[in-house]
Amino acid sequence: MQGQYCNQTVELLSCGLSRNNSGNGSASGFFNQSMLSCRNNFVTSCLGDEEMKIYTLEILRVAEFLTVSAENVRLRPVNNSGNSSGIDLMCFARYGAMPSATLHDFSGNLNKSPLVINSPKVGQWYISILALNLSKETGGSQSNVSKVCYSLELQELECPLGKAGPNCLSERYMLQTVLRKDSTPFESYFLPYGEKVMSDAANFLLEPLLSNYSFGGLNTWTYFILDIPHGAAGGNLHIRLTSDRKLNYEIYVRNGGLPSLVNWDYYYVNKTSNSHGSMFFALYSSSEEKADFYILYVREGTWNIALRNLNSTDGTSNRQTTMSVSLERCPKRCSYHGDCKSALDASGLTSYSFCACDRTHGGFDCSIEIVSRQGHIWQSIALIASNAAAVLPAFWALRQKAFAEWVIYTSSGISSGLYHACDVGTWCALSFGVLQFFDFWLSFLAVVSTFVYLTTIGEVYKRAIHTVVAILTALMAITKATRPSNVILVMAIGALALLVGWLIEFSTKYRSLSFSMDLCLNSLERRRIREWVNSLVKTIMKRFRWGFLLAGFMALAMAAISRDLENSQNYWIWHSVWHVTIYTSSFFFLCSKVITINSGNERPTDANYQLTRQDSLSRG
Repeated sequence: MQGQYCNQTVELLSCGLSRNNSGNGSASGFFNQSMLSCRNNFVTSCLGDEEMKIYTLEILRVAEFLTVSAENVRLRPVNNSGNSSGIDLMCFARYGAMPSATLHDFSGNLNKSPLVINSPKVGQWYISILALNLSKETGGSQSNVSKVCYSLELQELECPLGKAGPNCLSERYMLQTVLRKDSTPFESYFLPYGEKVMSDAANFLLEPLLSNYSFGGLNTWTYFILDIPHGAAGGNLHIRLTSDRKLNYEIYVRNGGLPSLVNWDYYYVNKTSNSHGSMFFALYSSSEEKADFYILYVREGTWNIALRNLNSTDGTSNRQTTMSVSLERCPKRCSYHGDCKSALDASGLTSYSFCACDRTHGGFDCSIEIVSRQGHIWQSIALIASNAAAVLPAFWALRQKAFAEWVIYTSSGISSGLYHACDVGTWCALSFGVLQFFDFWLSFLAVVSTFVYLTTIGEVYKRAIHTVVAILTALMAITKATRPSNVILVMAIGALALLVGWLIEFSTKYRSLSFSMDLCLNSLERRRIREWVNSLVKTIMKRFRWGFLLAGFMALAMAAISRDLENSQNYWIWHSVWHVTIYTSSFFFLCSKVITINSGNERPTDANYQLTRQDSLSRG
C-alpha cells in the first residue's frame, strides 16, 4: 500500500521461467540463458488520463538486464475512434523507493519502445505507469473519455551458474567466506570455491580463472561475487592485485549489480586514474605491478568485482598475478600506530570500526606521521618546561611573604607541567581528567590571585575573597573547562575581586573623612575635599611602578595573541609561548605594586594616611 492515506495498492508482479535457450557459446548465440517473465496478476490494467499505477518486483539474483514493456495497448470502450499510438504510457523505475515523474532512476515511454535496465541491482524495484495525452487523442469529449488498457510484462535475463556478461560468455566466480583466526568478529578473506582453504593464505592465482572469450574482439571480463552479511556491514573491503609484470587489469566494483564501464561504484585503472575522489576509497602504495586499495565501510549485500583484461591477445601463460579480497575492521591494522576501536550504529546491529592513533600519527588509518620521534621529544620538552616560568611570580610572592599567592603559583606551574606531560603521552601521574581539572582550576585561580594581590587589604579579607574565587573557578573547571568564554569569565572575576578589594581598602583607610550633614559646604570643606582628591591621585601614582605595570600589560597582550594563533599544527609552539607570557605578566603585575604595609595590621604609611591623621588630630 502507498499514498497519503495508505489506500492505494502497489501490485506485486509474479515471475516465472519463460524459456531456456542454449547455444554453442558463439557471439551470435545464447549460452544457456534463463529468462524470467513477470506479469501483473490481473493481466490487463486500465488507466485514465494522468492516472498512475505502481508495481513492485524483487530481483533475487544478479541479472544481466531487466526489460519493461507494455503489450496490447488499446482504448476502452472498444468503439472509441481515438488512436492509441499517440498516447504516452510513461514508465518510471526506481530501486528501493517509490518512483515519480520527478524522482526516478530510469524512465521511458512504453508505447514507443520497451524500457531496458542494464545490470539491475539485486533487491526491490518499484515501477510506476502514468498515462498522458489521453483526452487529446479521444477528442477531448468529457462524456466519452476513454481509458487506456495494457498488459505489463517484465523480462529478467539471468545467466547460468558461473557465467556473466554479454550473452553470458564471461566467467563468474562465487567467493566463499573464510573467517580469520584470532581476529575481531566478521574479519575474513574470500577465496573461489574449490580453492584449498589455508589459515594463513588469503591469495589465489588469477590467470587460471580468467575468461577466454573476448566479446567483439576487444577485452575479456571476469567477475567475482561475494556476500557481506548484515553484521559485517561497516567493515572495510580490501582488494589487492600483485603481478610479476606490468599490471594489465582494470578493476570495477559495484554493490548489488554487475559493474561495467558505465555502471560502477568504485574503479581502479591505474594509480592516477581511480576513484580516489571518493571519501570511501583509499589507495595504497600502488604501482605498475601492484594495485592495493580499500573500500571503506561497505554496505551489506552482494558485491561484484569485475576484472577487465586489457591485453587478452598477449596470452596469460607467462604471467603470474595473485589476487586477494578480504574484509577488515581497520585498514592496515591502523598501520601499527594505533588501536582499532568499534562503535555501534543507532540500530545497535552494525558495528563501525575506527582507528585511535597514537600521539605522533593521524589519519583514518594512522598512516600519516604528524610529528617525528625527535619532534615529539622537542614538543614535550617545550610544553612541559615552559611551565617553569611560574617560578617568577612564585619567587616574588614568597619574597613579599604573600604565602597564599606563592602556593597558588607554585601549584599552578606543577599541575600544568603534569597535565601536559600526560597530554603529550610522556607520563600520567593521575588520570587525564583529574590532571586537566587541576591545570585549568589552578590557572584560573592564579589569574584572579594576581588581581587580588594588587589591593592593600588584610589577610582576613584576602582569605575570604580567595575562598569565593576558588569555588567559582572550580565550578568553571569541572564544567567545560576548555570553552573560550572561560578566559573572559576569569578576567571578569579578577576585575570584580580587584574592585571589591579597593572598596574594602577605601572604606578602612579613609573613613576618618566626614562631613557635617546639617551644614552647607563652605570654602574650608571644599578645600579639604580638593586636598583629599589630590592626595588620593598622588597615592595612586605612587602605588604602582608604572614601568612594570606597562610591561605586564604588554606580556598579557602577547599571551592573548599566542592564544589566538593556536591551531592543531602549531599548538605546541604557541601554547608554550602562552605559558611563558602569562606567568611573566603575573610577575610584572606583582612587581608593579609598591608595598606600603609593614605588617599584617593594616598600618599604611602613605601620604594620604598622614594627611587624614593630622586632620583628625586637629579636629579632635
